[in-house]
Amino acid sequence: MPTQSMPRVSAQTLKRWLHDGDEIALFDVREHGQYGEGHPFFAVPLPYSMLERDVGRLAPNRRARIVVYDDGDNPAAQAANRLREIGYTNVHVLDGGTRAWNETGFVLFKGVNVPSKAFGELVEEIAGTPHVSALTLAQWQRSAHPPVVLDGRPVSEFHAMNIPGASCCPNGELAYRIDAIVADQHTPIVINCAGRTRSIIGAQTLRHLGIGNPVYALANGTQGWFLDDLSLEHGQHRPYPANVQPGDERVRAARALAERAGVEWVSAATVRDWLDAGEHSVYLCDVRTPEEFAQGSLRGAQHAPGGQLQQATDQYIGVRHARIVLFDDDGIRAAVTASWLRQLGHAAFVLDGGLESGLELPADAPFATHLLPEIDAPTLARRLANGDMSVIDLRASAAWIKGHIPGSIWSIRSRLAAVLQQCKPAITLVADDARIAAWAIADLPNANRYDFAVLSGGLEAWRKAGESESTGAEAISPAQRIDYLFFTHDRHAGNKAAAREYLSWETALLAQLDDDEIKEFRPLK
Repeated sequence: MPTQSMPRVSAQTLKRWLHDGDEIALFDVREHGQYGEGHPFFAVPLPYSMLERDVGRLAPNRRARIVVYDDGDNPAAQAANRLREIGYTNVHVLDGGTRAWNETGFVLFKGVNVPSKAFGELVEEIAGTPHVSALTLAQWQRSAHPPVVLDGRPVSEFHAMNIPGASCCPNGELAYRIDAIVADQHTPIVINCAGRTRSIIGAQTLRHLGIGNPVYALANGTQGWFLDDLSLEHGQHRPYPANVQPGDERVRAARALAERAGVEWVSAATVRDWLDAGEHSVYLCDVRTPEEFAQGSLRGAQHAPGGQLQQATDQYIGVRHARIVLFDDDGIRAAVTASWLRQLGHAAFVLDGGLESGLELPADAPFATHLLPEIDAPTLARRLANGDMSVIDLRASAAWIKGHIPGSIWSIRSRLAAVLQQCKPAITLVADDARIAAWAIADLPNANRYDFAVLSGGLEAWRKAGESESTGAEAISPAQRIDYLFFTHDRHAGNKAAAREYLSWETALLAQLDDDEIKEFRPLK
């Protein structure tokens, strides 16, 4: 389809669409670093380099209203045309991209997961979530009756750094496991994360459930701890209790909270009817732990741990006002998570019967991909030695810096056409997934001028073959690394200025929202 025929919408029209109550996906098809430097509030990252890999999960209904954008020139048009080619029927391009959005007077937000983080600030304001400073918590920990400190982040983040003495209990597990962690109603409970949002949401979850203990959010999380010159632990493994049996009162409390937030329970038959009608985007999310999901789930469900689904909704759900169906096997976790999604403005439901409902969704059919011919590492090494082949590395720029084939050029899909001008007619692409390489040239002008191959087994195969490897960032400038977000990137690596900047950014989010954006949220008191 010619690029000129793609429907375009103005910034004013897009702004109206975002708040008209109908389904809409606003996809930022720039790379991660560009997205994080400034995007509309409800934008969802869908990098052009990963378009075919991720769009089926983020936008399961190919009739959904979709708007894609970039900086005003490239690659939104290519992405829109590609979406049309793979079956999406209601695709538009934001005319002028982020430049037009900004010039119209609408805000571009830095950072990632912005709606969830702004919502956390609003929850603290509306619900009056109590908080405790790092220095006060450290003093409490030295007392005769120390509090229980629970880290509401996933296990991998806890392993990177944690408050001394804290245990890991991701926010989505709190309601389900709290009775096995804290046996009385007197011990204070402090919830922390790395910054602010999950501390607030975790603490407020327990308060909404009517936990009798004093509950606090650790102000500014591990960053606040670090900024007060207190030492963090690293590499710890203190997980939540695995086998728990919460009482019926906890199930009733979770359901009451969900109903208070407007959550409804739906049957498997109702969900099937929604899918058969084809009028709505429907997501089926298993909110349990990774270990439980791996042991078996409902067909067609995506794994979306409850705490992360609330914290990073835009990584799982690409269409606003879609129908999000959550399930578990305990009657607690899905209800609590759905309560938060409803407060965030999403149409969240709980599946009757959960894991035992018998619901099955059609498997997501992968887009047809014509994979490139493969070349093995020894053959590539010989071709490079002969000087008759170029290598382009399509992996993340951070991975390229850590190690790459000597003489290879780092690039990314949106800039591949320009890079080809430096290359020989025979080109090997290096990628973590052979499909990424194939998709990168799928809509490339003049691709037939080149003889493309993909390295079989990727860089790992090159290493196993004993071939040499280069490291370092000398050949790639920060400006080229559009896939990497430099904004406060080293706040967890000893840079206090970056930590302060991040926390200031987070606390300033609410003031940047307009009335329409704030009205999308429905926090409980």
